[in-house]
Amino acid sequence: MVIPPWENQTTIAEFVLRGFSSIRQLNIFLFMTFLVFYILIVSGNILIVLLVFFSHHLHTPMYFFLVNLSFLEIWYTSNIIPKMLLIIIAEQKTISVAGCLAQFYFFGSLAATECLLLAVMSYDRYLAICQPLHYPILMTRPLCIKLASSSWLCCFLLTAITMVLLSRLTFCGPNEIDHFFCDFTPLVHLSCMDTSLTETIAYATSSAVTLVPFLLITASYSCILVAILRIPSGTGRRKAFSTCSSHLTVVTVFYGTLIATYLVPSANSSQLLRKGFSLLYTILTPMFNPIIYSLRNRDIHEALKMCLSKKPSFLLG
Repeated sequence: MVIPPWENQTTIAEFVLRGFSSIRQLNIFLFMTFLVFYILIVSGNILIVLLVFFSHHLHTPMYFFLVNLSFLEIWYTSNIIPKMLLIIIAEQKTISVAGCLAQFYFFGSLAATECLLLAVMSYDRYLAICQPLHYPILMTRPLCIKLASSSWLCCFLLTAITMVLLSRLTFCGPNEIDHFFCDFTPLVHLSCMDTSLTETIAYATSSAVTLVPFLLITASYSCILVAILRIPSGTGRRKAFSTCSSHLTVVTVFYGTLIATYLVPSANSSQLLRKGFSLLYTILTPMFNPIIYSLRNRDIHEALKMCLSKKPSFLLG
């Protein structure tokens, strides 16, 4: 009987995340920069959630989906940045195999959920602009809840398939991951088993949750563009476009960073460069989302002014 080679090797119990060890001299600068970014991301997205919750005029489908997106961004960055800060400042680079797999699971699930939520938001904008008379009838509260909940559930279940396959792999060493978080590719490269099935299924599921929403978004905005061009007045066209410009900007930034990251040829680029691209969608995109929706949204401005103008209850009377 032939014994598989990995059965003769010692199974590792933890990984070492190297982070930005090649530029250790910049540790203090990196720590302060990423800490400020993390505070901005969490505070900005919490602000949007609170504004929508306390402002009744924002209780619409578009802002319901925006709250889902903001909550996702808080969870998404909290899954990666705190550990990354510990790696940089405290040199706490070790992470258990179970912890690493859990981090990847939440990273993959939340990134996939963002793709579907952006597609749902584009569908909402399509109905609002292309079928304005039927919009209140079509985009009801029960439908909004179903669309949002199905986006979350679908992506967490799909990522669970890859997670189960990853958990069945044997990792024999080396145990160093040249990244600042547990991503799929560095993980499978450390396995001493055949990973072809795991990689095929992971590629299929990731393609499904990125390409299909992207095609739906493209189709929605194609219809929106045609509808806007048919509006006779310039004022009407600008008003219609302003209702979807923030979302379109977020979609462009999100998919632009994904394309820039995963189309970088691994053979012709340094690992440090790929880490830099990874920072685009793990830090910059979540930070830009609340900024984009705040700067380019009159409803958010009005809600913020109303909240700031209200006196605290202990000052009244």
